[in-house]
Amino acid sequence: MKIAVILPAAGKSTRFGDAGQSKLEMDLVGKPVFLRAVELFVDRDEVAQIILAVNPDDLDAFKLRYGDQLGFRGVVAIAGGTIERWETVRNGLNHVADDCTHVAVHDAARPLASAAMINRVFAAAEKVAAVVPGVNVNATLKRVGEAADDGKDDDPLDAILGAVGKPEVCLRPVIETVDRSHLVEVQTPQVVEIGLLKRGFEQLEQGAINAVAVTDEACLVEAMDEPVHVVEGERGNLKITTPDDLEVAKAVCASRGTKDKQMLSRKRLFADDDDD
Repeated sequence: MKIAVILPAAGKSTRFGDAGQSKLEMDLVGKPVFLRAVELFVDRDEVAQIILAVNPDDLDAFKLRYGDQLGFRGVVAIAGGTIERWETVRNGLNHVADDCTHVAVHDAARPLASAAMINRVFAAAEKVAAVVPGVNVNATLKRVGEAADDGKDDDPLDAILGAVGKPEVCLRPVIETVDRSHLVEVQTPQVVEIGLLKRGFEQLEQGAINAVAVTDEACLVEAMDEPVHVVEGERGNLKITTPDDLEVAKAVCASRGTKDKQMLSRKRLFADDDDD
């Protein structure tokens, strides 16, 4: 296999809050989030290309800020889409070299994927045309209806004094509890044979596939009635969406850094013993 890795990084981080900076450029133990995601694929024998697709309005400024760091790692920064994720992936696909056999799409906001998990996904991609990592759903899931608004005030004083200081309560009725035994939470990297992925985007652009329903590459393949397989993901493959997620990621990175230092110290200790 020769894999081209596309990292979509063109989102506006709307769920991250008004931090004045993209979540992907936030510091994660000394490096930007996106750069830690990039480094997951650097120096891997299977990876022939790494393409980072960023906000087109910020492309030039982004290259000025990070061009040296990306160039050192062999990463090409390109303009992503303006609205949907699939537009960003399609733009990245247009830059994939002709000799690549597969495309791996990995969220630039997932900087914690382990080498072992990526190995599993890549090994599976040698056997099937489309593969994604996923973890079993542990939480109880319930299908709910729309929030009810009967127009009545619970407290008649609210109509006079207002509801200042009272928390807003949105009530939605439970319709059913969903069977979770065959549900998984899908992660990235998602790897697809390049010919299959190109065919999917061709059908998408021709209107044969509903673009609204395409939230990831697996959805695109499924829309063509082609099989998608799941391999074991990992809980630690966190996607940074909120400021709380970033704090968790910092703690994980710090913990991994401590463990790495401890392992390096042990290796040096045993090496000294061997020298004796």
